[in-house]
Amino acid sequence: MDMLALIGEAARQAAASSAAESGPGFQINLFWVIVSAANFIVFFLIVRMLAFGGLVKTLEDRRMRIEQGLRDAEQARRDRDAAEQERRAAINDARREANEIIARAQKASADAREADIAATRDELARLRERATADIEAEKQKAIAELRGEVADLALAAATRVVGDSMTGDRQRRLVADFLAEPAGGSRN
Repeated sequence: MDMLALIGEAARQAAASSAAESGPGFQINLFWVIVSAANFIVFFLIVRMLAFGGLVKTLEDRRMRIEQGLRDAEQARRDRDAAEQERRAAINDARREANEIIARAQKASADAREADIAATRDELARLRERATADIEAEKQKAIAELRGEVADLALAAATRVVGDSMTGDRQRRLVADFLAEPAGGSRN
């Protein structure tokens, strides 16, 4: 025979002899089942109130803090996005203003340059007019001086030719008549 078969047979005989000695076998007592279940429920409620009450509250607080943190993070993201848009808008405004200032400065510079050029041209025109007037005055003065010298020379020559002296009034009248005649004209 087999060793396992022998052990199995011995276990059956031992179980049969112990059942015969102890009595009727396995019995379920409903009263003790209900008392044990009631004990378990009361014990569970007491443990839940004492031990799990703080744990549930702690978990609920933690859940609330996490939700608040998520809301705060979302708000911070929105604020960051809004600040970024404001920063970009401010930079664009600053660039636009800088370009406007540069354009105004360039326009003012060009206007000032044109005004300076116009003023310089006006000043040059005035200087030319003044120089022309001065030249004309000097020319007239030189002509008058030259006429005076020519008149003196003519009188000196006339005095030599005529032989007698002429009075100052008569000399001047003759010179004035001579100078008033057109050049190359004949005298009668």
